[in-house]
Amino acid sequence: VNDIITLSGILYLYATTPSFSIDHHQNCFLKDGEAFRYISGSIHYSRIPRVYWKDRLLKMYMAGLNAIQTYVPWNFHEPVPGQYDFSGDRDLEHFLQLCQDIGLLVIMRPGPYICAEWDMVENEYGSYFACDYNYMRHLSQLFRSHLGEEVVLFTTDGAGVGYLKCGSLQGIYCFKKNANYLTSDITGSNVTAAFEAQRHAEPRGPLVNSEFYTGWLDHWGEKHVVIPTAAVVKSLNEILEMGANVNLYMFIGGTNFGYWNGANSPYGPQPTSYDYDAPLTEAGDLTEKYFAIREVIKMYKEIPEGLLPPSMPKFAYGQVQMKKLKTVSESLDILSFSGPVKTLYPPTFTEMNQAFGFMLYQTVLPVNCLKPTPLSSPLNGVHDRAYISIDGIAAGILERNKALTINITGKAGSRVDVLVENMGRINYGREINDFKGLVFNLTLGADVLGNWTVYSLSIDEAVREGLLSASSGFISTSTSFTTSSPPALSPPTFYAGSFIIPDGIPDLPQDTYIQFPNWRKGQVWINGFNVGRYWPSRGPQVTLFVPAHLLSTSVQNNITVLELEASPCSSGSCTVEFTDTPVINGTVKSTGLFKSSSTDKTFWSRTILE
Repeated sequence: VNDIITLSGILYLYATTPSFSIDHHQNCFLKDGEAFRYISGSIHYSRIPRVYWKDRLLKMYMAGLNAIQTYVPWNFHEPVPGQYDFSGDRDLEHFLQLCQDIGLLVIMRPGPYICAEWDMVENEYGSYFACDYNYMRHLSQLFRSHLGEEVVLFTTDGAGVGYLKCGSLQGIYCFKKNANYLTSDITGSNVTAAFEAQRHAEPRGPLVNSEFYTGWLDHWGEKHVVIPTAAVVKSLNEILEMGANVNLYMFIGGTNFGYWNGANSPYGPQPTSYDYDAPLTEAGDLTEKYFAIREVIKMYKEIPEGLLPPSMPKFAYGQVQMKKLKTVSESLDILSFSGPVKTLYPPTFTEMNQAFGFMLYQTVLPVNCLKPTPLSSPLNGVHDRAYISIDGIAAGILERNKALTINITGKAGSRVDVLVENMGRINYGREINDFKGLVFNLTLGADVLGNWTVYSLSIDEAVREGLLSASSGFISTSTSFTTSSPPALSPPTFYAGSFIIPDGIPDLPQDTYIQFPNWRKGQVWINGFNVGRYWPSRGPQVTLFVPAHLLSTSVQNNITVLELEASPCSSGSCTVEFTDTPVINGTVKSTGLFKSSSTDKTFWSRTILE
């Protein structure tokens, strides 16, 4: 069972003996015995810092919504089997309490099949190939044992009958989602026809669109998706005119901080920003789409009175000078808390008990390669990107589905470093068993490479503990910068910098965005917090959102960067820059049209069917 409408005690605000049920005769929900229609918006607390939950929820309430919808990603709360975390930004109870205080009902989708382009947590069960009704019944009984009969359980799947076949369950109400406005013009498609799949599964009861898309997701190397406001408001008006219930997905998208982004198949990871072209931006700013949606809702229900919370101010802190530290290979004594593991063939991340980030594989060239010799991943076994160095000199990059062979040279006995990056796990379709690392052997010419020494890397922990900084002696001994052109490729290297925000300026710190002029690809931490991946060389995202609560006016702010490909520092310009303007629609280095793994149609076609 994918989803639950749970009122989380919220109904006690309105009645002594609250109730919520389905009236199949009148084709509506009943709340406290009265006909009820919800207009909801999706917000993922896991993508928004706790300090901003109230601001975002208030803006949703002031838009006229009477409910919100949120996922509960299991791996966000159980990072290690049997160890649970509901503190800080993971404090689900506090989030639900804020919803209650503001006056918003909660549609909770606790999974485990939640979609949302989140690392590994799978798409709705009707999109999954197993079609196991016994498993569905097990989940239903599990939720009932915890929640009782006072909640309405429901499933959510794509609009096609094929999705509903395996996603719905007798006795559990069937919702559907659709993308009925995803067209190039504002005409949209027939809203009445879009509900036919639900009526196939539920001949009577309230009409529900559980995911009415206000925007769409991005992929690295693809253009940022923008959905016209006119198309959204036209279809929303038609849905509300029918008396249907609707959830706007997303109302605010937020950010895939750290390593939490998911991926689609064939392998295409999502970027750090989950802005989604939603009514509220990634940073919670009010948009034209927000006000247009608010005007549509105003036609069907009363809008709350009072002041609308404004967009948060942004501040451009300017350039920050960075200093080159050590390469990853030079830092293993600091980064590998568990030490090396020797093995004939390369293990996966899972076999090394590592979930996210990076692992380093080392071996030696078994023979002389005086002429360029192919180093290959013949079974597409690099998951997802491997940065190759020979004796500390960058040799090339192997990339899943895109670059399966590079040519290398070196003498027998030369050290081969293979730093493998987990770019996010697939969360849709048959390929969700997405193991990371070197999942198949590499070959040198016609021979399989063996005798590996493997390091599980705890980079996040090392950054938090201050081990990766110039002040700790963690600094490169290489020569100073030159005026020569930057190299085409460098071994993965750490850089550090710091800046001070004056405490005498009112209202600082403020939200900001960090960008990386002439840097290529990597990961950035600010004051120990993993802000996310940057990849301006591929796009479309150029800047990364930095919420104000990460910054300090009382001490210096520390920036740690792991540049994986090549920095501008060898040519003398070694800065990152904080700006007050986001850029998530930059020029992309195209990687080709994104195709669905299940059909020959484009990914757009597949989503329209959903």
